[in-house]
Amino acid sequence: MSPLGRTFQITPEEMREIHDRLTPHFPPYLQRIEPNPLSWGLHFVFAPFTGREPEPCTPRSFYNDPRLTYVSASADEAEHLLREKAGVVMSNLYEAAREEWQCAAYVADLREAVKDAPHRWTQYMLAAQQLTKAFEYLRTPDAATEWPAAISRLVDAQDQARAAAEYFQSRAVGIARVHEEHRHSDLRTDQALERAGYPEAVNWHIGYFEPSYQDGLTEKVDRLIQDQEAHLLKVGRLAGLTP
Repeated sequence: MSPLGRTFQITPEEMREIHDRLTPHFPPYLQRIEPNPLSWGLHFVFAPFTGREPEPCTPRSFYNDPRLTYVSASADEAEHLLREKAGVVMSNLYEAAREEWQCAAYVADLREAVKDAPHRWTQYMLAAQQLTKAFEYLRTPDAATEWPAAISRLVDAQDQARAAAEYFQSRAVGIARVHEEHRHSDLRTDQALERAGYPEAVNWHIGYFEPSYQDGLTEKVDRLIQDQEAHLLKVGRLAGLTP
């Protein structure tokens, strides 16, 4: 006997009868039903979802089937139990299908949201490197001989990094929204990104969307620029260059 859930046990004979009655209502993407190899219950094998199919749900035909509609236990106890078990199988089938479909939909939505984000992130990283280089140069003795020019180059690097961050963030907002919409998915963020073909995206500064977009890359760069300017003001004050 194969256990199903915490309530029912289904004999092989019952399962054959249930399978026969449910077959007209099975979805086309169901490939087979088999005992769960890892635990109790049944395992449903589906054709791969694209995530763009309609959300799986029990068809109306199931509820209208005269071989599956409700029969009271007082009228026919054996038939009542068989139909109850069939209902559990059908419910579990579509629940499993929805879980797989939701994962596929998460991945599909990410692919649509990412677009050219890898290129935009690369442009930002190059700009960020130039910003770091320009700021670190100010700490060298050579910078003292051309201080105004070195500061000007830092300002240019700040502007370029800010623009690159904003350019990337216009993609990051959509990605963050997808993560939020699928926060209850069985897939972790890194798993979804890997399935979408962007495993490197775990290193992107995406921010989060809950309930509105927050902590984006632009805000991060703004904070960095503010810290740099505060540092330069303090250096100028202590060096007697500013009042």
